[in-house]
Amino acid sequence: MQKAMAEGATPATTGDVQLWIALGAMAGVGLVVGLVVAGRVSPLATFVPSMVLLAWTVVYALDMNRALSLVPDDPTMHELLLQAGNGVTALLTTGVFALLGVALFIPVLMPSRWAGRLEDDEEEEYGESTEQGYY
Repeated sequence: MQKAMAEGATPATTGDVQLWIALGAMAGVGLVVGLVVAGRVSPLATFVPSMVLLAWTVVYALDMNRALSLVPDDPTMHELLLQAGNGVTALLTTGVFALLGVALFIPVLMPSRWAGRLEDDEEEEYGESTEQGYY
């Protein structure tokens, strides 16, 4: 975690490939979160991840050791999993998970998200017909 914070504090060179990969990954995550929050998908698409993030943050606030025990830190694991674990630890300890949890929970409170969509077929049933009838 300290390594990630130290590397984040010092700017990298412009041609660093890892910097561009990290920026691209964050832009992709931001795009997906924005589409889920703003889109008319199921309200559960934002409710479930928000509850997971907020619950993990509450567990961290109540028992730091238990919350951090869920992060992979076994030295026998693959190096990428260890790096992901360091990132998750940084996001959890800095409160980013709480911020994302609240941002994902706000659309759940909107009543229009829970209302069903009006189907075009129902509107056509009651519309006037252009065909000539029997009368």
